[in-house]
Amino acid sequence: MPINFETDIQYLKGVGPKLGALMSRNGIKTIKDLLENYPRAFEDRRAARNIASLKENELVSLKAMVMSISSYAMGRSSRKIYDVLIRDGSGQIRCKFFRTPYKGYFERFKTGTEVRIIGKVTNYRGKLEFHHPDIKDVVPDEENVDQLLPIYVEIEGFSSVKMQKMIQSAYLQLKDWPTEILPPSLMQKNKLIPRKQALKEIHFPEIENAEGLTTLTSKAHERIIFEEFFWLELYLASKKMGLKNEKGVAVQNKDTINLKLIESLPFALTGAQRKAFEEVKKDMQSGKPMNRLVQGDVGAGKTMVSFMAALYAFESGYQTCMMAPTEILAEQHYNNAVKRLEPLGLKLGLLTGKTKTKERKELLEKLIAGEIHFLIGTHALIEDWVQFKNLALVIIDEQHRFGVAQRGYLKSKGQSPHFLVMTATPIPRTLAMTVYGDLDVSIIDEMPAGRSPIQTRVVTESKRSNAMSFMAEQIEKGRQCYVVYPLVEESEKIDLKNATEEFEKLKHQFPKIRFGLLHGKMKAQEKDEIMTQFRNHEIDVLVSTTVIEVGVDVANANLMIIEHAERFGLSQLHQLRGRVGRGEYKSFCVMIMGYAVSEETRDRVTFMEKTNDGFKIAEYDLEIRGPGEFMGARQSGLPGFKIANLVRDFALLKQARDAAFELLANDPKLQKLENKLVREELLKSYGPQALAGVG
Repeated sequence: MPINFETDIQYLKGVGPKLGALMSRNGIKTIKDLLENYPRAFEDRRAARNIASLKENELVSLKAMVMSISSYAMGRSSRKIYDVLIRDGSGQIRCKFFRTPYKGYFERFKTGTEVRIIGKVTNYRGKLEFHHPDIKDVVPDEENVDQLLPIYVEIEGFSSVKMQKMIQSAYLQLKDWPTEILPPSLMQKNKLIPRKQALKEIHFPEIENAEGLTTLTSKAHERIIFEEFFWLELYLASKKMGLKNEKGVAVQNKDTINLKLIESLPFALTGAQRKAFEEVKKDMQSGKPMNRLVQGDVGAGKTMVSFMAALYAFESGYQTCMMAPTEILAEQHYNNAVKRLEPLGLKLGLLTGKTKTKERKELLEKLIAGEIHFLIGTHALIEDWVQFKNLALVIIDEQHRFGVAQRGYLKSKGQSPHFLVMTATPIPRTLAMTVYGDLDVSIIDEMPAGRSPIQTRVVTESKRSNAMSFMAEQIEKGRQCYVVYPLVEESEKIDLKNATEEFEKLKHQFPKIRFGLLHGKMKAQEKDEIMTQFRNHEIDVLVSTTVIEVGVDVANANLMIIEHAERFGLSQLHQLRGRVGRGEYKSFCVMIMGYAVSEETRDRVTFMEKTNDGFKIAEYDLEIRGPGEFMGARQSGLPGFKIANLVRDFALLKQARDAAFELLANDPKLQKLENKLVREELLKSYGPQALAGVG
């Protein structure tokens, strides 16, 4: 049967149901998926190497003989490191694996057999090694000198060579190639080659294109990377234009109440806070709905900017609501608002899951009458019965914790209200352009005067007892401490310390210290009770999972101990560290790494000792882990780029973004004939909402 891009993979000649099911489980369901399974690297057989010539950070291909295969435990854990020692005529080198690629992987190789090693050379404690290289059997007639071979990710024993043959088969059988979707004018302006040509060049590489292909800068790569960025940027551009077409509340006044607020503060606003508020104020005056993200480090003063926005709305007779992810955080914002804003005439309300029925009724009456000017709460704010007289401003704290639907519910409670979303997770500008492309971004990159940096130390498991002794010393001085673990209960698959078990051990080890346990499996009421006890200093040490990443400020807590720090992303470590240093006491963060971590992991975690700047940490984290890992698979909102990289390909990202915005500026509804296929593809990828407001 003839095949096309949408043909199920099992119907490709030579595949069948069994292999088709394997491919499908790994995301290759159609011929299109197969052709978009791009090589992860290219093996340049012109540069056939020997072990003696290897240099750090090189991606190399070489033949060698297996000398031994062994394994040993990682420290005290049950996890194993696998070690394959290989040798050629010039020397020997170790291939180390910190996890098994798949069951039976190491049983494939016998001592004395010749193999081909493809991988990056790593310097580990002064010795060159391969970490997780591809090890392949040498094909008997293999003499592919002067050849560039694509290397694909192996799928459960289905080798890179077999993948290449399957792609070649598809390419030969595919007669009905899809029409080029991108308009000719856009391709010409951005110097893009046709998609069909790009796919051919990347899967069947020519040796003369070796430099561009191996560095992922070839014309084929440029075309594919540009297009991956383009569809996302076009979607974001359409959303942004749709928002700009809406009419919003024009809030305009002399802003005299904020002057009184600033005079009443015991500290001076930073220049970054003032700049962010001016950007917010300009948006609120425009008559178009504001959609602005304010991002900055923990303690940088985002909440004060949001309070000033609420006062600005209040001065024109409008209401504001603020949604926080937890009851404790909502209460904290409410208490701060009562202290700072109530003396200026603002009437406040608090709505959480704990608010009783009678209070809710009174709250609703006051909201509808306009007697509450600023309502602060949790997701309870989106309930149908919550109605306002004239809501003009919606503030969302830690916006990545709420979905688009929840923002939509709040939007429906006013006439296209202004949205101000805040996050204490510093996001690199490169990522913010993509993830929050439909929002304008304000960055607060200055810290208030007088905040001393948190002293950070990274130690290995062997120094854990010293960290706990230091904890006891701080408790003796009247301070409080957090001890954070990556797991709630012991896992059979991953041998890590866990919060519940270590909580019991610590209580036994330090009987005079008052310990509390907090984790995500607890009910909301239990969590609140524990955090209230900690805040009231009825608990000295809070043993917790990352549930305290975004939490209440406890000024007396000056020590954060993080177990298995290697299991956390750097931005998450930074968020956890930000829980201390909130008061007048010198504060500390001790990050404990498990046994037998790689040199790369050690370097990543010890970066935390070098800076307290969340933006520098975020840039570094993004660079080494990539956008999907950085944001978290479910939180990122990224479309799952197959080859594009936001850091490496930033120039192409900007190019694709400019092209997308220009296309919509010239044809907002994508109705021109040359944009017909673009419109269809956009709606197919993102649904009817893709052109909402403009199409």
